[in-house]
Amino acid sequence: MEVILLERIAKLGQMGDVVRVKDGYARNFLLPGGKALRATKDNRAKFETMKAQLEVRNLGLKSDAEKVAGKLDGQNFVVLRQASDTGQLYGSVSTRDLATVISEGGFTVSRSQIVLNTPIKTIGLHKVPVALHPDVAVTITVSVARNAEEAERIARGEDVTARREEVEEQPEFAAENFFEPEGAPEPTTEEPEADK
Repeated sequence: MEVILLERIAKLGQMGDVVRVKDGYARNFLLPGGKALRATKDNRAKFETMKAQLEVRNLGLKSDAEKVAGKLDGQNFVVLRQASDTGQLYGSVSTRDLATVISEGGFTVSRSQIVLNTPIKTIGLHKVPVALHPDVAVTITVSVARNAEEAERIARGEDVTARREEVEEQPEFAAENFFEPEGAPEPTTEEPEADK
């Protein structure tokens, strides 16, 4: 399906471009979101009359996004989750979780603006891009930890995850510590006599 773009869309085109996209992408994303019009003769004429209004609206949105970007760029947000000793989360941190944490920090960001290719599944510092506008993007740092004290240690650069080998080599987990050697009976090498 051919559509006329009403705003810049990454990897697709600029405002006013007529592009060919898959029917499902147009019907489910571009058309309902007000990002494009079907490329018919009537809509082409309609776009020419709307072009000045769209450019003014786009400039306004871009200036608003740049103001927010100045405050949001480089911010650090903490997400607390349960995790194993090796740092693997019991679950994950998704765009919904990040949008909630950023909103609690005083910024208005929607889930669709957070560019997270795969959910975060480990403890540590993660750089996450946020696209506030097609022309304005910033990067935030997300610190995923088990508690607030651990989040501070991660921010200082400490490694808070215990490696599996280190856990197994600790002396408190050695088998000798679970048994008392003086109370154990001596092993016998004699075979018991069979009753005759």
